[in-house]
Amino acid sequence: MMAQSSYAPPTQAIAVIAPQFCTPYPVDLTVTEKTLSITDGDYAVTDINGNIVFKVKGKLFSLRDKRILLDAAGNPIVTLQQKVMSAHRRWQAFRGDSTDSKNLLFSVKKASLIQLFKTQLDVFLASNTSEHTCDFHVKGSFFERSCTIYLGNSNVIVAQMNKKYTAKNIVLGKDAFGVTVYPYVDYAFITALIIMLDEINKDRDGGD
Repeated sequence: MMAQSSYAPPTQAIAVIAPQFCTPYPVDLTVTEKTLSITDGDYAVTDINGNIVFKVKGKLFSLRDKRILLDAAGNPIVTLQQKVMSAHRRWQAFRGDSTDSKNLLFSVKKASLIQLFKTQLDVFLASNTSEHTCDFHVKGSFFERSCTIYLGNSNVIVAQMNKKYTAKNIVLGKDAFGVTVYPYVDYAFITALIIMLDEINKDRDGGD
């Protein structure tokens, strides 16, 4: 029987983007992909009351896949960009709307090249230049649209995501994910990570 303590949430703030996004209580968010929207953004992130927390906009006609996470007022928080010539389909996150290397916050890559049914991602903070051990890891299933985010290579869960089915989403052809972010964990960071996960999983052949 596994000790319950191994699944206990962190008790100290994990602020990857900013401490203001860490709370002493769980945060439940819904991430909805706007499949037909151009002006309003590619994703909308709402709280349990339906209020906009973040918006995610894409860069049209960009040479690289690129997304910008904005707060409710439209201020850029982090820019997500796919790295060119990356064997593991690596994405990088930069502070604000810059993609300058000095503003790098973290990067995400597939743990292995070929992932057909399961998704496993390694997350490295910018300070972890050696990348011998990941700072977070993600395990999930693309087909089930479900994943769990862990601290390092441990069993400590920092967030969980599951597919969210509603009649409205089905009619409108939207993908929606319910995300529970554990206490003291940066929910802007988790949101950015979920967007990266979704973008990486859109490459269904798993070959890059």
